[in-house]
Amino acid sequence: MSYILNIESSTTNCSISLSLNGKLIFLKEKNDEKYSHSTNLHSFIQESLKESHVSVKKLSAIAVSKGPGSYTGLRIGVAAAKGLCYALDIPLISVSTLLVLGKQLKVKKGLIVPVMDARRDEVYSAVFDSNFNMVRKVIPEIIKKNSFDKYISENKLFFIGNGQEKCERLIKKNSNLIFSSNNTFPSAKEMTFLSYQKFNSSDFEDIAYFEPDYLKEFISG
Repeated sequence: MSYILNIESSTTNCSISLSLNGKLIFLKEKNDEKYSHSTNLHSFIQESLKESHVSVKKLSAIAVSKGPGSYTGLRIGVAAAKGLCYALDIPLISVSTLLVLGKQLKVKKGLIVPVMDARRDEVYSAVFDSNFNMVRKVIPEIIKKNSFDKYISENKLFFIGNGQEKCERLIKKNSNLIFSSNNTFPSAKEMTFLSYQKFNSSDFEDIAYFEPDYLKEFISG
């Protein structure tokens, strides 16, 4: 049996899930604009284990959302994940935050475009096909009227994330642009199968040297 603790802290949503062989068995999360991760994260971890009647010693790995996202949120999540891995001598798994976000959408045809707010008219974005294969890598980009023109002519583009408002406001109107009305923050719920896949293929990070994918330098304020 493979119990994996999943940590998602890249946005205002502090999210913890516990999975068994890729299946969700517990989820605890709180979306707080004040970024209360430093207060909530460890208590959420303890609650997930207690409520699931799983000893911390039974954990097979720790998975963490690797970014992009909030500098502070990512730093707190990665520090917690590394600390647990060191203490328990278990592997560290990292999962793309934008893939975790995109996983909330299920479409039969078209492209999935997770977008996260990155200040001003900029977003962090990626493009996946309906099977979640990466079509375009994760980048920070300033949204303009012709953004995603390369894909719009032949595909419906399904947007998700808290960067949607910028895209809807700035990109030239087109019937192939489809914006979701909810599920705007990544959740550890969608990490369960992704982390289990990586666990089975021994796709682990070097605990000593792993750093989040911030994509941009930290800007205070």
